[in-house]
Amino acid sequence: MRQLPLGLKLPDRAVFASFVGGRNAEAVAHARRIAAGECGGSTWLCGAAGAGKTHLLQAICAAAAERVRAGFVPLAQLADLGPGVLEGMEQLQCLCLDDLDRVAGNRDWELRIFGLLRETEDAGGALVAASAAPPALIDWSLRDLGSRLAASPVFQLRALDETEQQAALQLRAGLRGVELPEETSRWLQRRFPRDMRRLYELLDTLDQAALTAQRRLTIPFIREVLRAQGEPADP
Repeated sequence: MRQLPLGLKLPDRAVFASFVGGRNAEAVAHARRIAAGECGGSTWLCGAAGAGKTHLLQAICAAAAERVRAGFVPLAQLADLGPGVLEGMEQLQCLCLDDLDRVAGNRDWELRIFGLLRETEDAGGALVAASAAPPALIDWSLRDLGSRLAASPVFQLRALDETEQQAALQLRAGLRGVELPEETSRWLQRRFPRDMRRLYELLDTLDQAALTAQRRLTIPFIREVLRAQGEPADP
C-alpha cells in the first residue's frame, strides 16, 4: 500500500536492504522499528549531505507502506509550492519529511507541520523528519514545534568511511545484478570521494550503459561512458 504525494515515486533502490548501516546501526534499527509500527511519534535524522538521510527516510516509507498509508515529502523540491502540498497528509500513518530545514522559520509551514505532528501522535502514527542540523539548532518560528521536535529521538548520521563506502557500492551493485570488480569500485571511489549520492547515481547510469552495450563495468568502459557524458574520465 504505497501512498505518495503529488505523484512522486520512491526509487526501487531506496530500501533497507541497500542501506549500509556502519556506524549508523542504532539509527537504522530505530528506523526499522518505525517502519514496523513499533515506534510512534516524531523522530529526527540529521547529518551532512551524503550521510544517508534521504535513503533512510525512503526506506522507512517503502517498508511502512507495505502495511499502512505512508508518504515521503521532499521539501527541498516542494517548498516553493507552499504548505498546501501537505493537504491530506493527516490521513497517513507514517509521514517522512525530508529537508525540513528548508521550510523552518516560515510560520505558515510550521503551523501546518505542527498540526500534522499533533494529529499523527494522537493517531499513534509516526512522523520522521530529516535536515542537516538537529532541531535544537534550527531557528524556529513556533517555539512549541521546535521544543516538541527537539524532545524527539534525534539521530546524527555519520558519513560512510572508505571501507563502508566499498561495502555500499558492492551491495548496491549486487542488488542490481551488476558485477562490479573491486578495482573498478576503488577507481570510482577515488574519483568521487565521500560522495555516495553521486556514486550511486553513476552506478545506476553505468548499469544501464553496460546493459545496452553488453559490456562489463571495467575502468576503460566507465571512461568511455564518462567521456560520452562530457565529463573528464580520470580522477
